[in-house]
Amino acid sequence: MIALKIIVAVILAYLIGSIPTSVWIGRIFYKVDVRTKGSKNAGATNTIRVLGYKAGIPVLILDVFKGWLAVYIAHFFWTDTMSFPDLIDLKIILAIAAVVGHIFPIYVGFKGGKGIATLLGIGIALYPFAALIAVGVFIIVLLISGYVSLSSITACICFPFIEIILLGNDEYISLIILAIAVAIFVPVTHRKNIKRLLRKEETKFSIKRKG
Repeated sequence: MIALKIIVAVILAYLIGSIPTSVWIGRIFYKVDVRTKGSKNAGATNTIRVLGYKAGIPVLILDVFKGWLAVYIAHFFWTDTMSFPDLIDLKIILAIAAVVGHIFPIYVGFKGGKGIATLLGIGIALYPFAALIAVGVFIIVLLISGYVSLSSITACICFPFIEIILLGNDEYISLIILAIAVAIFVPVTHRKNIKRLLRKEETKFSIKRKG
């Protein structure tokens, strides 16, 4: 019974993470698949570039929310009678399922985004203070450099240091491992961006409204 509950929770978290907000909003309201335009990434940044803020901001909010929600549903499946996993470990399992869902969404041919906004939602659910500081790092780097990719990479690399060293939260090994995994995972998913940054070919983010 416990195993079945965990399996159901993981599937549900994956399905929540798979919700392709940028693709659906683009198709329904603009008749455009953002995966065919701009950077061809199904994320909030590319949605803003291609469709403007009226589309991109809702995508950002919904992607953050689905990351948070995928973690929160652990409360509906976990009971204190479970020997494994405990609540934090179950949340981490569901967080991973949500990110996999965002990157490989079942609803639109398993071609999704890079999961930054979804990771932020997960961060808010699991590491609220560290996530807030990481957002600050993101904003500072973005204002200085103008590159969303560099800002995302920098914030995620700093994340485990913020959580472990700055905030001193080093008691729960699973959370430490996840924080370190994020710092490794995000640069890996941004390999092409890193190459473009090194060649000075990466597109800077503009705060101007789409005409």
